Amino acid sequence: MPDRHIAIAVVVATDGRYLFQRRDDIPGIAYPGKLSLFGGHREADETYLACIARELQEEISYPVAPERFELLTSLDGCGEVVDGDVVHGNVFLVRGIPADQVVVTEGSLAIVDAGELISSLARLESDLTPASWFGLKAFLRRYGEAEDRPEAGHLPGL
Repeated sequence: MPDRHIAIAVVVATDGRYLFQRRDDIPGIAYPGKLSLFGGHREADETYLACIARELQEEISYPVAPERFELLTSLDGCGEVVDGDVVHGNVFLVRGIPADQVVVTEGSLAIVDAGELISSLARLESDLTPASWFGLKAFLRRYGEAEDRPEAGHLPGL
């Protein structure tokens, strides 16, 4: 199978809420209408870090320096296949994004507070794209033990 190389990020706003992208619901787009972490496809010889910095600026109209991103995990084990392409890539974390300065250029902005993130994990699993769910689980394992339903105070930015 061919490969699809992407970089996505868990985006934490300055107020501790989480920023997601509601994907456009149009023909030809993968996972139309689903909730997703921001990010996208790597270009040519671009690194995953350069990719996520570029994609975030393109998708939320807010520049984020590459050194602000923290690597969470690789997507190589997520098992996602899109249009016959195996998904590979990296999941990053970036904090301190001012939600009131975000202008989403693809899809729409969905903001989830920490308490809702934790209390709605079962719903989120069915609403998120597979790579986004994989990345969110890695984030919660690192910062809040997803299986134990962490308290909001244990999550970064809160």
